[in-house]
Amino acid sequence: MMFGCEVMSDALIDEDIRKARTLPSAWYTDMEHFKQLQSVFSGWQFAAHQSEFETNNVLPLEHIEAINGESMVLVKDEQTACYSNVCTHRGMRVALEACTAKKLQCRYHGRTFNLDGTLRHMPEFKEAIDFPSASDNLAEFPLKQWMGMHFTALNAAAKIPWEGLEQRLGFLGLEAFVLDAARNRDHMIDANWMLYVDNYLEGFHIPYVHPELNQALDYGAYTTETFDGGVLQIGKAMEGDVKFDLPEGHPDAGQDIAAYYLWLFPNMMFNFYPWGLSLNIVVPVSPTQTRVLYRGYVANAELASQGAGALLDTVEDQDQWVIELVQRGMASSAYDRGRYSPTREQGVHHFHRMLSALFDE
Repeated sequence: MMFGCEVMSDALIDEDIRKARTLPSAWYTDMEHFKQLQSVFSGWQFAAHQSEFETNNVLPLEHIEAINGESMVLVKDEQTACYSNVCTHRGMRVALEACTAKKLQCRYHGRTFNLDGTLRHMPEFKEAIDFPSASDNLAEFPLKQWMGMHFTALNAAAKIPWEGLEQRLGFLGLEAFVLDAARNRDHMIDANWMLYVDNYLEGFHIPYVHPELNQALDYGAYTTETFDGGVLQIGKAMEGDVKFDLPEGHPDAGQDIAAYYLWLFPNMMFNFYPWGLSLNIVVPVSPTQTRVLYRGYVANAELASQGAGALLDTVEDQDQWVIELVQRGMASSAYDRGRYSPTREQGVHHFHRMLSALFDE
């Protein structure tokens, strides 16, 4: 393991992967379970990459609202901060689109806020008593800046080993990556969001579902590392294929790394290739439907047509095909729980343990 894992409950998912059974199928099909699991999205969520501020300093975070129901806006002034995007007057959204602005003004009744979230002006309120007060300012949410990326949360209690991950991935120079809007995708998948995560967290299916990717990665050398708050999978390049130029002293120095696949609980997937970053954000829609947002941040566009990182659309289509079929299987009266491969499904087991621990406490 890359980092120490906290002890987690084994009431539902046994700690020993050799004995453990997977989550019951009802977790993937029932509305009750779907609603209960909404609480897991209150922790850290990807907000934006710093390159997105090159054209705008006000960024409504519509994808986060789709995930956890909270309307937020990321604002860059002298400092970068995340505020509620809900007007403190009557609940109208304040910023309706990404823009460059020196103030935030609600388009409903004209209430205006400074870029630090404080109330600036409100028409027709001269006779209001005890106005303004602190409650008239925009609420502020936690903000974490890591390797050029911004993360926010409703509850920042989730533990993620940011420093340890940066020691592993800091050589990438992610701060210099640039958003390539041409790589953006927005897919609807007829499957539970957890099935999408399950599928992402194992390379076991690569030879069977992804024949093209299997030609680019050394399946026998594929590794999975679990840690508090996530999973890191490492894909090794086939001989002669594109790989990372790892610095001297790096933990993986001397290895032919084609890709680092980083998952952060519960729904963020950072796919690092020599050309840059492909980001998957998983949005739960219903027990049997999921929206996946794809964003691309480029460091070296010349490498984008080579190796494992050149097959993204093909791989996503293949994943969608198999996940939707698995969702149908989850509804079968003949299936409830399966078993884990001790050598290939450590990431899935870790994810299920994290979920079950939240409800076994």
